[in-house]
Amino acid sequence: MTSIAIITARGGSKRIPRKNIMDFCGKPIIAYSIEAALKSELFDEVMVSTDDEEIAEIAQRYGAQIPFMRSEENSNDFADTTDVLKEVLGEYHKQGKEFNYFCCIYPTAPFVTSQKIIKAFKILQNNDVYNVVPMVPFSFPPQRGMLKKGLFVQPAYPEHIEKRSQDLEEILHDCGQFYWCKTEEFFKNSNILSNHTVPFIVSQTEVQDIDNPSDWELAELKFLYMIKKARAYECY
Repeated sequence: MTSIAIITARGGSKRIPRKNIMDFCGKPIIAYSIEAALKSELFDEVMVSTDDEEIAEIAQRYGAQIPFMRSEENSNDFADTTDVLKEVLGEYHKQGKEFNYFCCIYPTAPFVTSQKIIKAFKILQNNDVYNVVPMVPFSFPPQRGMLKKGLFVQPAYPEHIEKRSQDLEEILHDCGQFYWCKTEEFFKNSNILSNHTVPFIVSQTEVQDIDNPSDWELAELKFLYMIKKARAYECY
């Protein structure tokens, strides 16, 4: 049984230029994804899909493989992760390499650890599971959200607006950190979030979208807290 880690890192980030290789608590942020994949010892290959020579050089420095550069078609603002994954797996197929499993890891996911990758992979071994995705509950029930209609707001779901939070069903959302997939099932149905997907629940303190400088600062604070907590647990 073979597996590959695919780290998707194009060079054209708009909101935070060069985001994938910016310094995050002492090293390029992409390094955390590469190191977590390598440390897990689950992969026959850890590769980075990129269109950027500088990203490729840094990725190789931290131990990732760059067997080919990403195509121009999948390097624009409109290509999605599924397109990139299909391209990568297709290129390996041309080389005569097939993988039973793949783990797509985002390059700006410092909260991904080897332990999480290993635990999620164990869940994937269930015959009925095709994908495992880190998820976290919404901090506020979306059923009680509001929509702006002109000058005023209206309940998005009027039937729930007067219900207590604890009486509403918990809703999860994707953390945007990594996806474990069975390759064969991915090519049958590439919609990862609706294809026998099991959530891997992650703490709110280890989740942070990074879309602007303030997000970056908050992510660093959460990351340092995660490291401090892990070290305290090891000492205990």
